[in-house]
Amino acid sequence: MPIATPEVYAEMLDRAKAGKFAYPAINVTSTQTLHAALRGFAEAESDGIVQISTGGAEFLGGQHNKDMVTGAVALAEFAHIVAAKYDITVALHTDHCPKDKLDTYVRPLIEVSAERVAKGLNPLFQSHMWDGSAETLADNLAIGQELLAKAAAAKIILEVEITPTGGEEDGVTHEINDELYTTVDDALRTAEALGLGEKGRYLLAASFGNVHGVYKPGNVVLRPELLKDLQEGVGAKYGKAGSQPFDFVFHGGSGSTAEEIATALENGVVKMNLDTDTQYAFTRPIVDHVFRNYDGVLKVDGEVGNKKVYDPRSWGKSAEAGMAKRVTEACANLRSTGTKLK
Repeated sequence: MPIATPEVYAEMLDRAKAGKFAYPAINVTSTQTLHAALRGFAEAESDGIVQISTGGAEFLGGQHNKDMVTGAVALAEFAHIVAAKYDITVALHTDHCPKDKLDTYVRPLIEVSAERVAKGLNPLFQSHMWDGSAETLADNLAIGQELLAKAAAAKIILEVEITPTGGEEDGVTHEINDELYTTVDDALRTAEALGLGEKGRYLLAASFGNVHGVYKPGNVVLRPELLKDLQEGVGAKYGKAGSQPFDFVFHGGSGSTAEEIATALENGVVKMNLDTDTQYAFTRPIVDHVFRNYDGVLKVDGEVGNKKVYDPRSWGKSAEAGMAKRVTEACANLRSTGTKLK
């Protein structure tokens, strides 16, 4: 089954944790970028995660009324059909959802899956993210408890972000400062509120200097070794010394060095988000096409142009290939190449 069942998704995450690799989680905003992600995974022989942010869902919902739930459901249903043609398994996920959008995004989507599960079907999405990083940790975890219970009942995994990631992601902005580092106390409070699996499985986006957006190596101080401190601190408290109680997510990975990624993988990262780099990889071939075919793409000086080069398919195929290539590179960086479920 190309779209993971709840049981298969859990197996995927367990295999990543045990094998010290992570799945690229690719943000998509159209059927074409979805195909690019699926193609990249297939060419790398890697399973993966496809995700839709609130902004991506709004775009998918159409500019007439910009309904996020409509956009997310439509692409998820499309994915369930077209993914069957790819020889890999993918999970569908929704990215960053802040408090003011929960009632118009994550909560209705959880209800969609709950209704499906009640009918004996699998959930539409396999996981959803609650981004409470702009709230106090107490409020963040209180909402997390509510969402985790609902997600677990619908056979969905919840992702929580407990402390800020710098930069900007779909209107959620955090400064780049010393607050971008999760403490052991933050992790202990999270384990106390959300449990360690007994209340429902969740992925944890902890902060170790991560920043969304575009930056060059060296401009941001990443400390992925911090994740080891969080694992050990919580493990010692809960009698799990030597284990890794958390399934971590790496946000803001653009520009990260190979060494930083490797350290994160060793310390329990099972999912790494990619958006900025794949956006560029998709757009760059389009720009090249336009520059090379300027007088064909445009009807310059009253001429008729060249339909063959302004046809969206002519540049769309190159855009898909460019993004797919970047996805295969991400699989190699995250050690998921060749690890697909047999």
